[in-house]
Amino acid sequence: MGHNHHIYNLRKQYSLESLSEKDVKNNPIAQLEHWMNEAIEAEVHEPNAVMLSTVSAEGQPSSRIVLVRHISSEGIFFYSNYNSKKGKEMAANSKISLAFFWPQLERQVRIEGVVEKLSSTQSDEYFNSRPRESQLGALASEQSEEISREELEIKFTEFEKKFENSIIPRPPHWGGYCVKPSTMEFWQGRPNRLHDRITYTLIKDSAWKIKRLSP
Repeated sequence: MGHNHHIYNLRKQYSLESLSEKDVKNNPIAQLEHWMNEAIEAEVHEPNAVMLSTVSAEGQPSSRIVLVRHISSEGIFFYSNYNSKKGKEMAANSKISLAFFWPQLERQVRIEGVVEKLSSTQSDEYFNSRPRESQLGALASEQSEEISREELEIKFTEFEKKFENSIIPRPPHWGGYCVKPSTMEFWQGRPNRLHDRITYTLIKDSAWKIKRLSP
C-alpha cells in the first residue's frame, strides 16, 4: 500500500449525538433548516457548502461544491452560470443530487431531486445583493471555458472600469436554481459504526414517509 497506509489505518469513533425517528421533524426541509442552524451556531466552516452532482448526456456523473443561499418550503436555492458545465448538464437532465457534510457535528445529509431555474426577478434580487466584486466576477467569467489567468484579470478590470459609476446588471447567463427534493437522508455518526440513518421519501404533494435505514 506504500504511502497510503496512513489513509488505510484512519479510524474515527463517532459519539457526539444520536438521531431518532421520534425526534426528527415531519418535513425534511424543516429538519435540514434545523441542522443548518445548528451547524452555523457551532461555527462549522462554510456550513452552506454542498456537493452538487450532475450527469452528462453520456451518463458521466460530475461533482463540485456550490454554496446554498436559501432554504425554504419551496426547496434549496443556489446560484451559478447557466453556461457552465453543470448548467448545461442540468438543462439537459434536471435530476441531481446534493450532499452536505458537517464533520464537526458528525453529520451528513444526502438529497436527490430535480432542479429548476428561478425567475429573472428572483435572480435579479439576489444578484443585486451581492458584493460588487462578485457581480464583476460573474460578468468576467465564462465559467468552464478555457482562459488564462491574465485574460481573466484583464476582463475583470475592463468591466470594473465600464461600471465604475453605475449599477452592474445581472448577466443573462447567470442566475438561480431551486432543488426540489424527492428523497432526503439524514446521517448521524454513532459508536461502533452503528450510525443513525433517517430517510424521507416524498409520497405526494408535501407528504413524506420517514424510515430508518441500516448503517
